[in-house]
Amino acid sequence: MTSEEERAAIEGVLDGDQSSFEALVLDNQKKVYNLALRLTGDANDALDASQESFLRAYTHLGAFKGECRFGVWLYRITYNICTDLLRKRARESALGEMVSLSGDGQEREIEIPDVRGLPEDALLRRELTDAVNRAMGLLPPMHRQILLLREVSGMSYADIAVVIGHGEGTVKSRLSRARAALAEILAKNGTIGAEIRHKQKEPDVEGSGR
Repeated sequence: MTSEEERAAIEGVLDGDQSSFEALVLDNQKKVYNLALRLTGDANDALDASQESFLRAYTHLGAFKGECRFGVWLYRITYNICTDLLRKRARESALGEMVSLSGDGQEREIEIPDVRGLPEDALLRRELTDAVNRAMGLLPPMHRQILLLREVSGMSYADIAVVIGHGEGTVKSRLSRARAALAEILAKNGTIGAEIRHKQKEPDVEGSGR
């Protein structure tokens, strides 16, 4: 949906045409759900957050000033809802914040395909991916969320600034700290060192006959 089509749909909703909002939902529902799923780590929570996001967007559409794309504005609503949900989850958890916010519980893990029989390099990449996912789960929520927005969702600095309600300078600073924290966890767990050692052990095929 182009910016002009979005504006026309929004004006239609404000004029009382509910079908126009359906077009906005269809254009954004998958992206909103995926963002909610990445932030909460739970499919049911993601579905609830998505539904709540569209409900809030519908009831507060008059407050949308068009300073950004509708999808970015919707992302901000989703981000805030998920942040509130994670805070509530943390308060209710008797086991403490790490368990409730890490997203590394068995019921929230992304299904990992069977890698038996794969070449060694493919297996190593899968192990590295799993290690990064586990390390992401150990990050503080603020670091984890901004990494998800940038590295997983691929959002621009400007769009992330709108979503989290801070300037681009703050976004870049938080991303830098989050990446450093992630690297520290990976290094502490030996993941980065293991990757380097593997590369060093790879045979020099071109030079092996010299």
